[in-house]
Amino acid sequence: MKAAVLVFPGSNCDRDLAVAFRNAGAEVAMVWHKDNALPADVDVVGIPGGFSFGDYLRCGAIAARSPITRAVIEHTHRGGYALGICNGFQVLTETGILPGALMRNAGLKFICKPVDLTVETADSAFTACYARGQGITIPIAHHDGNYVADADLVARLRDEDRIAFTYRDNPNGSTDGIAGILSENRRVLGLMPHPERAAEPAHGGTDGAALFRSLVGALALA
Repeated sequence: MKAAVLVFPGSNCDRDLAVAFRNAGAEVAMVWHKDNALPADVDVVGIPGGFSFGDYLRCGAIAARSPITRAVIEHTHRGGYALGICNGFQVLTETGILPGALMRNAGLKFICKPVDLTVETADSAFTACYARGQGITIPIAHHDGNYVADADLVARLRDEDRIAFTYRDNPNGSTDGIAGILSENRRVLGLMPHPERAAEPAHGGTDGAALFRSLVGALALA
């Protein structure tokens, strides 16, 4: 499997994401935000966490208009896979690839700590190595992680089994405790918690590693 990890000015989790992909068996290319195209034959694009440039305006708003992001939009429209973590999730909502919006945390404070999640679906390339209803622990680190969606959108996400993860103890005010969602074709995942920061024993937990194993395994069989 070939993965491309985007690099924006201010990204601080791009290397972590690349390492997690490599440890799961993927080939990884780092792609600068001013590039106009993704590498050939890329299977999945990783949009990392960290404070991308322009977040003072609105998190992810400027990064969503970088040249490489247009290539990501085209990639997903062709049915390509994408994974957006934290700021990457914000970018995915700003582009419209994923619905809803990420707003300031309910307490208006930056939160950085491990949180307990529930895996809401195992029916995706990203979650196939988990069990539905499984509890996992993944770190968060965000100021604008409050996922906002109206009742109709939440109902549609639930009806279509597109809520990937929820918080067991909602830390930021997210609607229905939503921590991560899937696109309509289930090939794009956006989530606020950082699985790449819980992918090796040295991190203090390995619950995030299964996400990368799931994705690499699914695409290796595709």
